[in-house]
Amino acid sequence: MTPYSAWFAAQDDPDERYPLTEVVYYSRSGGLLEVRHDLDALRQRSADEWRRLFEGRWMRTTWPFGSGVWGKKEWVCPTVDDENIVSMFEGGTNLFWAERFGREIGVENLWIKMCGNSHTGSFKDLGMTVLVSVVRQMMSEGKPIRAIACASTGDTSAALAAYGAAAGIPTIVFLPKGKVSVAQLVQPIAHGATVLSLDTDFDGCMRLVREVTADPNSGIYLANSLNSLRVEGQKTVGIEIVQQFDWQVPDWIVIPGGNLGNTFALGKGLLLMYELGLITRLPRIVCAQAEHANPLYRAFCNDWRYEPITARPTAASAIQIGDPISINRAITMLQRFNGIVEQASEQELADAAARADRTGAYACPHTGVALAATIKLIDRGIIHPADQVVVVSTAHGLKFSRFKVDYHEHTLRDVVGQYANPPIELPAELDAVRRVLDERMNALPLN
Repeated sequence: MTPYSAWFAAQDDPDERYPLTEVVYYSRSGGLLEVRHDLDALRQRSADEWRRLFEGRWMRTTWPFGSGVWGKKEWVCPTVDDENIVSMFEGGTNLFWAERFGREIGVENLWIKMCGNSHTGSFKDLGMTVLVSVVRQMMSEGKPIRAIACASTGDTSAALAAYGAAAGIPTIVFLPKGKVSVAQLVQPIAHGATVLSLDTDFDGCMRLVREVTADPNSGIYLANSLNSLRVEGQKTVGIEIVQQFDWQVPDWIVIPGGNLGNTFALGKGLLLMYELGLITRLPRIVCAQAEHANPLYRAFCNDWRYEPITARPTAASAIQIGDPISINRAITMLQRFNGIVEQASEQELADAAARADRTGAYACPHTGVALAATIKLIDRGIIHPADQVVVVSTAHGLKFSRFKVDYHEHTLRDVVGQYANPPIELPAELDAVRRVLDERMNALPLN
């Protein structure tokens, strides 16, 4: 029997609590629930003992601790049985030193946390492994769950469908028609999910899935990030970053924000490390939003007073959200971390992604938003040249190949491809090939 425990708690009433295996999403007052842990029990291990435990499990094959999430099971979800865990070796992703790109933009100590190097190609795997594992636990205990459902702009549906398929649990996804990349759309289709392509935006899909799952007789469990089980897995990204820096804290972490559960989760993981003594200071957090979907940025510029908006189309489709579910808890977390919110135009995000690609990265448009925000803060002198900066890359660039092709073919909407590199079409003749190569070689600088 594990000495550790966790439960759902109301944010406004610590005495209101529920087991993690109860089908409940909101407190009695209508607010979002949060997973709380027994910190007194966790403090029975010293900070050094936790570090040694996590280091000993890191990327090993002992089930389930080789996962970057389940290697920190005591901090994530100690109450789920190991045999009910559904894991695809998520987490443990590369913390890439973007040395060349950092030099170009004025910060040599620039790192990109490659969360897209995961089973389904995005950070969503971190949260979905926890949620689906708890659902499996619930089903083993006789809870009447028949399927799991989510609204998605692409990556959530891919993760839910994959983990549901691995667990043998039916999945249903609500997608906004025409607003998801082909690579994202095909993932839930391939995994056998019931895919509902709806003539609305993400916010419209979210309203519908909440209504469907609100019916206690539906047997359909809600898997969106308003369900705080997802947050427990996603919070490990901040813990991983610090662990990969030999338990040292960077100065800045920049993360793209849409529904804002990830911003809250990042802070939650870092605060847990702080409370348990593994770190002695906190980084500053920057949440980066696309200019076409920027309700948090507008709130930041208006003394944190929030009003929902109707998001406009953006290449950063996964964060095209005008009424984020986690807005209030993201604001609270950013205030705790002396945080900043910055925005990026379509031109800025596309150029930032292209510039990073030219130095060896392969950035999705959402990472482009975070990189563009980083560049703007460096240019304004807020991020200093000697600072250590981590940009969280939330998805693999291969999921957005159409975005890349359109940029380099100069067909991306509202964008002039300043760093476009289209192929050179030539006849299959040696003289034509030599002429172009000579021009290119002569243009290169001498070492």
